Amino acid sequence: MSIQRPKGTQDFLPGTVEVWQFIEKTARDVCRRFHYKEIRTPIFEHTELFARGVGETTDIVEKEMYTFLDKGNRSISLRPEGTAGVVRAYVENKLYGEPDVCKLYYTGPMFRYEQPQAGRFRQFHQFGVEAFGATDPSIDAEVIALGLTIYEELGIKGVRVEINSVGNAESRSAYREALLGFLTPKRHLLCRDCQSRMDRNPLRVLDCKVDQAHFVGVPELIDYLDEECLSHFEAVKSHLTAMGIPFSINPRLVRGLDYYTLTAFEYKAEGIGAIDTIGGGGRYNGLVGQIGGQDQPGIGFGIGLERTALVLGAQGVEIPREDQLAVYLIGMGDAAEAKTTALLYQLRRAGIACEKDYLNRKMKARMKSADRVQARFVAILGDDELALDEITVKRMETGEQERVPLAELADWIKGH
Repeated sequence: MSIQRPKGTQDFLPGTVEVWQFIEKTARDVCRRFHYKEIRTPIFEHTELFARGVGETTDIVEKEMYTFLDKGNRSISLRPEGTAGVVRAYVENKLYGEPDVCKLYYTGPMFRYEQPQAGRFRQFHQFGVEAFGATDPSIDAEVIALGLTIYEELGIKGVRVEINSVGNAESRSAYREALLGFLTPKRHLLCRDCQSRMDRNPLRVLDCKVDQAHFVGVPELIDYLDEECLSHFEAVKSHLTAMGIPFSINPRLVRGLDYYTLTAFEYKAEGIGAIDTIGGGGRYNGLVGQIGGQDQPGIGFGIGLERTALVLGAQGVEIPREDQLAVYLIGMGDAAEAKTTALLYQLRRAGIACEKDYLNRKMKARMKSADRVQARFVAILGDDELALDEITVKRMETGEQERVPLAELADWIKGH
């Protein structure tokens, strides 16, 4: 039996990987303009980091993490999300000592053991940002705007922003009691996961995609916010309005991780099935201290690249090509063929994408190969041209040909 890739993983082949390169390049450029700097963290961490940061009662930690003992008998987990590792790096490298707000972005694979479906894999990929050190509501709005800008510059239409406030510990405690009072009489009607969450983390019951019909009339967290939380939320909304960013308030939006405080938000898009969330995030003012650092406020988001790619495909967004060959070299005769190897190297060093035949095929087959790789020009070097230090260049689109001095070939291609 041939070895196949593990369930829930993907091979990104030429022809499709360009979509991912386009997403990543666009996101990096937007982050550059918003003054966010890249950070790269390990794809595995000590399990305790995720238990502390993500939350021991979350499905991620309880059911979905890839956890194992290393050769030193230490519990290690593949990262299921990006924020906890970035916070650990922020603390460990004492980035909180910098005088300005620390604004970071990351991209890479994440791992969760769950049932694969459209846009959901066991190895999946995220692009995310984190900003540490400021409680100003304007940076909440900036982070929301950054994510929306990425989607818009990718060419995705109709992305919706939904926001909510999940308050602070005090307001969530009051809300928790009200929510349990609402849910307890309905407990027997709820799914097994919801019944379990009622005992461990009642707010996460509202995430359930199965039992939404039973939540009609549920108390709303926003009604339990204290004055400080409500003021922060109103300021975030005011900043978004000033930037011209449309949004709606989703009172049931609580996010799936334990570390969120105050602002929570999601990006929604149609065309990828029932699960329409393509990214989301929020503020986490206690997470840095929870992980062991000098506590600092933070806010960030994660964008699911698989779901983003699905939306690009569903909306028929044309991905710009940057890998088109400029020239395909053909040598006719032993001496000319030998010369093309050196000439190919010179052109590549000059910044020109080019290729040649390595299979010793006839002229017709080489021309077909040049057409398949969509080369703009074919440069044919025969004994006659070689004797005159010239080369025949054919424009593939029109069939026009002209002789070009070999020494001027690179400049000629760049000029055409």
